[in-house]
Amino acid sequence: MPGLYLLAILVSAAGVALVDRRLRLAMWASPGRSAAAAGVGTAFFIACDLVGIAAGVFVKGDSPLLLGVDLAPHLPVEEPVFLAFLCYLALVSWAGALRLLPRGGKDAVTPRQEARR
Repeated sequence: MPGLYLLAILVSAAGVALVDRRLRLAMWASPGRSAAAAGVGTAFFIACDLVGIAAGVFVKGDSPLLLGVDLAPHLPVEEPVFLAFLCYLALVSWAGALRLLPRGGKDAVTPRQEARR
């Protein structure tokens, strides 16, 4: 089914956005900085993809799950969407991890320190 991969990415992004909204971790805590970080990260990874494509390392496979729309040779439209999702997921995960650690990680105890107690 064409477009199923893109749909899966968008549904996953919506789930991460719901967690973000509920806990106010990234976009809902600081929308400007989060959008800038996700945008810079996405641009960086697209540039890496383009270098890999030019070097012949990355090639687009034939999958019935892709829409079939390419932004460039071997760069399907789903790739930048996936990379943006990946960056957003990283931001939410990082913010969530910082929230779980006491005082933003400054007083965190390592497993080795815990074993010595």
